[in-house]
Amino acid sequence: MLTALARVIDPEIRKPITDLDMVAGVDIVDGRVRVGLRLTIAGCPAARQIERDVQRAAESVAGPGNVTVDVSVMTREQRRAMTEKLRGGAEARGNQFGPDSLTRVYAITSGKGGVGKSTITANLAVALAERGLRVGIVDADVYGFSIPGLLGLVTPPSPETGKAAAVKPTQVGEMILPPIAFDVKVISIGMFVEDGSVAVAWRGPMLHRTITQFLTDVYFGDLDILLLDLPPGTGDVAISVGQLLPQAEVIVVTTPQPAAADIAERSGVVARQTGQTVYGVIENMAGIVQPDGTVLELFGSGGGAEVARRLGAGQESPVPLLAQVPLSVPLRSGGDTGVPVVLGDPHDPAAVAIRLVADRLATRARGLSGRSLGITPKQGAAPAPRRSAGADPA
Repeated sequence: MLTALARVIDPEIRKPITDLDMVAGVDIVDGRVRVGLRLTIAGCPAARQIERDVQRAAESVAGPGNVTVDVSVMTREQRRAMTEKLRGGAEARGNQFGPDSLTRVYAITSGKGGVGKSTITANLAVALAERGLRVGIVDADVYGFSIPGLLGLVTPPSPETGKAAAVKPTQVGEMILPPIAFDVKVISIGMFVEDGSVAVAWRGPMLHRTITQFLTDVYFGDLDILLLDLPPGTGDVAISVGQLLPQAEVIVVTTPQPAAADIAERSGVVARQTGQTVYGVIENMAGIVQPDGTVLELFGSGGGAEVARRLGAGQESPVPLLAQVPLSVPLRSGGDTGVPVVLGDPHDPAAVAIRLVADRLATRARGLSGRSLGITPKQGAAPAPRRSAGADPA
């Protein structure tokens, strides 16, 4: 019976309920089974789904009609024990994506707003998750949060106000469970305000505290890739991310006009000043191929390549132009409906360009390649041959 129940996965934590100590007990009397199910919190949004899954799993062994599920709620001590177990036994909270983490961290940034940075982030995350990777997004654009809406993580409009609000995360003790959309775990300040029209007006210390909490209190689990949607420019959040995630690699989003190169370059320069590496440049809003085969370069051309060239001049390795994403109506409409174009219209030229970037990132192995292992050779010992701690074919 426990083997069958181990197939029931908590939809928010993404682990078997048996591993989470949610099974209070199993009693079998005269062929009838009574399963005790402990929910993590009262009012758990996934309660009905979990109860149905437990009923179905138990009946696969005991037969239809022979199972009763008794639902209760964990005590505070049981929740604390579960959260400590999920954190690997650590009582103190810490940055789960610090320099020792094997998760690939990409900070998506831009020199100015309106270049489609959040749209690129959302679609790239979904394309990576579609390839089987475990992906998370931290919407660090505190002032201009838009990731929940781009991924459809919104509630229906309120009858009173007519406004929609972002889906709220579930909180278990001091642990926050991020909502999931298209297999991507997402956290955003927009999930903590009443509706999407509320303005967030915070100074630097509050912004730093918010990003820190996202990286410590939010339980993402073991991710392959974490994407951060940074606010445009070179302000407090970019500096905080550089301090908290010095190993993060930066992807700069720009538009084609050469005049945008100067502005976009600044965000990459700030990243290098905090110790980060610029991984590549994505040019958004590139030319549209017309029915006659000609290309309409509405915003000019060459901006992305110029940004890559300039940023590469300040690094040991060149900075590639990862993609030129053309202007696209499906890309825009997908953001309005909350269905990313990489899923809603995968053959659209913009979707194809973003998928190529996802293919490139997906082939980069997790590991400690290029990072300090914190090992000091014994004095007098012959130096060991240099060996990478992790492959990075890209």
